Amino acid sequence: MIEAKQDLLKALASAIEEVSPASPLKAAFESPKLAAHGDLACTSAMQLAKPLKKNPREVAQALIAALERQPAVQRHVSTFEIAGPGFINLRLRASARQAVVREVLAAGAQFGHRSANGQRVLVEFVSANPTGPLHVGHGRQAALGDAICNLFDTQGCAVWREFYYNDAGVQIATLAASTHARLLGFKPGDPQWPESAYNGDYIADIAADFAARKTVKADDREFTASGDVNDIDGIRQFAVAYLRHEQDLDLQAFGVRFDHYFLESSLYSSGQVEATVARLVAAGKTYEQDGALWLRTTDYGDDKDRVMRKSPAAGAAATVEAQYTYFVPDVAYHIKKFERGYAKAINIQGGDHHGTIVRVRAGLQAAGVGIPKGYPDYVLHKMVTVMKGGEEVKISKRAGAYVTLRDLIDWTSRDAVRFFLISRKADTEFTFDVDLALKQNDENPVFYVQYAHARICSVIQQYVDKGGDPAAIATADLSVLTAPTETALMLKLADYPAMLSSAAETLAPHDLTFYLRDVASAFHSYYGAERFLSDDAAVTQARLALLSATRQVICNALSVLGVAAPEKM
Repeated sequence: MIEAKQDLLKALASAIEEVSPASPLKAAFESPKLAAHGDLACTSAMQLAKPLKKNPREVAQALIAALERQPAVQRHVSTFEIAGPGFINLRLRASARQAVVREVLAAGAQFGHRSANGQRVLVEFVSANPTGPLHVGHGRQAALGDAICNLFDTQGCAVWREFYYNDAGVQIATLAASTHARLLGFKPGDPQWPESAYNGDYIADIAADFAARKTVKADDREFTASGDVNDIDGIRQFAVAYLRHEQDLDLQAFGVRFDHYFLESSLYSSGQVEATVARLVAAGKTYEQDGALWLRTTDYGDDKDRVMRKSPAAGAAATVEAQYTYFVPDVAYHIKKFERGYAKAINIQGGDHHGTIVRVRAGLQAAGVGIPKGYPDYVLHKMVTVMKGGEEVKISKRAGAYVTLRDLIDWTSRDAVRFFLISRKADTEFTFDVDLALKQNDENPVFYVQYAHARICSVIQQYVDKGGDPAAIATADLSVLTAPTETALMLKLADYPAMLSSAAETLAPHDLTFYLRDVASAFHSYYGAERFLSDDAAVTQARLALLSATRQVICNALSVLGVAAPEKM
């Protein structure tokens, strides 16, 4: 059916050109919401009516007449119907619908994938500073970012996964001070405990391992503790390495990997920040006022200009890093991304970063280095509320102030956490119901989808156990697949490639969770309506071929989400 759709799109493009020469309208089909309306729908007539100054139904009739002359249409379409104000509904021939089964089985794990296109995409996500365990918000970023990376993989892009974090600055200084206080024997609540210190139990763990002179190794660093309570720099380096190691363990448990860890400090040590500031000054996009250096971000849509370098009175810091406001290294970092050859960059960040978007983009435009407007793309996610036992969970004993990603994984499973955290649009708030994630019924969406896969595996195994020939499934006569539930399932399988492309283009991995639930629903309806293992060998083999294709598509889609496809449940 995929080939049929491609042929029909070309036929529709030719028909549009015939009815409205030089029209910019792109040929497109939609899937009707009701099966009674056909297999494919087209709104081109209504879109062409105004420029042609004709009635939409009249245009629809002209399009149909042009389509009926196309060999592809004669081969794949059985009937046309004009509905409502000018919708064109197409009903495919049974052979066109059935073809998707062979297409899926032939492509296997590559079904829905596109060939390499040479596009390089950098996706930055999680990017947590090493000041504590990863929280639920980081988990949502990890799930979203990894799924978006996988989506672009399916579209033939070369994807680079990057984790950016600050290994210096005020937060890291606070981490070192907190650990130092623990080494001195103080704890939260003591008069000597720093007011801004981190209070979680993990600080005591870091202090104990530092005193024991342990070595910690993370993906991007390794450090051995001196054990000297007065070694503040050593405490800082050990604490950062310790927490980076802890974050790595959390990400490994979540099945997320990165190609590179980018340090904010490297932007200063390499001179990238200073070079970026010099570029902006040379471009005439800055000015001095009240002893501070400002960027004219209002020239690029900001509501006010922004300070780049603070005045000495605002805090004459000992470090270069403290002189600049936080968006300046962001501008330098994104210039670096572009210079590294990533014409497309995507940032997955919390909703609290919304205000930085216009500033960063303004800085990139002002720098005059050829970066296009709208660079980079952003996916901002909202908060996650965790419910357990009917009550909101707000703190973790280990973290001290929030629920950690590891808590969610331990309470439920990696698959449940991934599926749930992707199952809503990123810009909507989400309630993670731990009790729901543990249910083994159709109320739990990840169970519902995984159970469909396991159920199919069970049916196919029963066929083999009864002496059925697996090779016969691949060569089955598909013409017997005409039941309404079979048609509905085949049409849903045929939607997969277009759904993947759309989800990648719109940065919407939640589309996969909705699609998977639709496929699972279509399968479960099929399971309840028909017998798969019957005395009719031809029917059995054809239905098992459809089941095999369904299993493959479910497995492929779950893989994009980073969720397992179990064979037994």
